[in-house]
Amino acid sequence: MESRTGFLISQIKQVQARIFQRLLQECGVEEFNGPQGHILYVLWQKDEVPIVELSQKTGLAKNTLTAMLGRMEEQGLIERKTAESDKRQSLIVLTGKARDLQGKYDEVSQKMNEIFYKDFTEKEVEKIDGFLDRILQNLEQSERSPRSGKDE
Repeated sequence: MESRTGFLISQIKQVQARIFQRLLQECGVEEFNGPQGHILYVLWQKDEVPIVELSQKTGLAKNTLTAMLGRMEEQGLIERKTAESDKRQSLIVLTGKARDLQGKYDEVSQKMNEIFYKDFTEKEVEKIDGFLDRILQNLEQSERSPRSGKDE
């Protein structure tokens, strides 16, 4: 069975990013862009995160993430702090400025959800979320596996 899922997910991701950026601008958020918002979202869930963990949680390559963090540091959104348990490890820490932006980000996220699920029933939304969770689990399992992802 041939599926267009990968293509559709790619298209959804591209259109979603453009709309998210537009909504940020409409809400007056000029302090960060969509990809930086994803980094901030992870840090709002748990602050003082090592770069390796942040890379895993955002899905961004470490070199891409490092460049983005540099820009975010210049913008006053994050700071780097040496871990007390391991002086070689650098932790990414939110600034007060970044914490103050969480409400606007949540507002934009809510608007995105309304766009995503417009005209869907609650039951349909639950099904979609369930299917997407399963796809993510399959991908994560394949990523952890040293094999090519084939069934055993």
